[in-house]
Amino acid sequence: MVFIVAYALLLVIVGALIGRRVKSASDFFVAGRNLNSGMLFTTLIAANLGAGSTVGVTALAWQYGVSAWWWIGSAGIGSMILAFLVGPKIWRIAREKNFYTLSDYLDDRYSKIFSGILSLMMSVGTLALFSGQLLGIAWILEVAAGVPKNFGVIAGAFVTTIYFAAGGLLSSSVVNIIEVAVILAGFVIALPFVWNFTGGFDGIISRVSNPEYFEIFGMGSTAIIGYIVMLVPSFFISPGLIGKVFAARDERAIKIGTSLNGLVQLIFAAIPVVIGMCAYACFPELSNKDLALPIAMKNMMPMFIASAALAAIFAAEVSTADTVLYMLAGALTNDIYKRFINPGISDQKLLFASRIVSVISGIIGVILALQLESIISALTIFYSLMSVSLAAPLIFGLFTKRASNLGAICSALCGIAVTLFMTFGKIQIANLNATTCGIIVSFVIMSLSCIIRRKI
Repeated sequence: MVFIVAYALLLVIVGALIGRRVKSASDFFVAGRNLNSGMLFTTLIAANLGAGSTVGVTALAWQYGVSAWWWIGSAGIGSMILAFLVGPKIWRIAREKNFYTLSDYLDDRYSKIFSGILSLMMSVGTLALFSGQLLGIAWILEVAAGVPKNFGVIAGAFVTTIYFAAGGLLSSSVVNIIEVAVILAGFVIALPFVWNFTGGFDGIISRVSNPEYFEIFGMGSTAIIGYIVMLVPSFFISPGLIGKVFAARDERAIKIGTSLNGLVQLIFAAIPVVIGMCAYACFPELSNKDLALPIAMKNMMPMFIASAALAAIFAAEVSTADTVLYMLAGALTNDIYKRFINPGISDQKLLFASRIVSVISGIIGVILALQLESIISALTIFYSLMSVSLAAPLIFGLFTKRASNLGAICSALCGIAVTLFMTFGKIQIANLNATTCGIIVSFVIMSLSCIIRRKI
């Protein structure tokens, strides 16, 4: 616990010091558009290796085994699309027109109404995502030191909010370097200890009788297709990730930094899966599967290694939480307040408003985290809303001139309506879940709008 507290203080101090260099909204939102490939890689991988990729995937592996790989694997595939297809193209537009956020692009490509609707909707989903990260932090502190969940959620929000509000993307991009080093080192060191404690592959097989547990498609086609359709787009349309791409120095930095981020995700995906399977083999009676990772770290390795590993999990949750605050600050201040309420706001006042919104978002995130049951449920809310509403308008907007504002609005609204109807009606079509059907509908409607516009 002492190690985690010291690490948290380090993050706050470094973030505050860098925050003193932030003098404009450009510094806060896009780090002065000066991130090289290394900085872009660290800030992207830090954002992507969060509660879902660590605590959440370990929990899925504890329950389903090898097939839990599809969560991070899908994210890695989406990151590759961002690196070579979406990222360079939208970066050129953002550089030319001085865009800070994805919503700036949607406003320019479609309309203020469309971007405003999506910004409001994404703010709700992003708060759920932030709450999921806080839950991950709380589980770690509970296992590491018996800290009650409520206090753990508040502590996580405090650390993240303080250093992000100080300097925005500029602060977090520097702090992320420390976080990524701790995350990767902690998990790589922890893996062999967990593996040996279980007795390796033979030890897992001897304690798990279900053969589907060891199959890559073991959790079933419906769940896997749902993850692919939901998560692959999410990692090339996410406002938080695209905002970081906007901060790149040049296209070379985007291709190298973003693709390296995707490659590391694809490789890293195996680690929480193996740890989750080992945890199930040794602790099959857990009352809360989200505790699988911190319990494995605490009980399956020496104390000094366990401390470093738990700090790595803490780093993973905090690093993604700051990206979520970044998305909220951009959506609520630049995309909604500046665009609709106070278009003439000065750069300094926009910077101040962004810091205030970051603090308020931290408080709301705490309230939501205390109500949610699991990390995966929190993340699914966000990824579903984002993929269904944004994927089709963004892809068509970038790659065809026939994409229209009306088509984008209809695509997003119909996709969301189908998703909500199927979710609350508990309807499933063949092997397709609600989110998958919603995305298919949104792409079909966007395609039809382009065809109709061409004929007209």
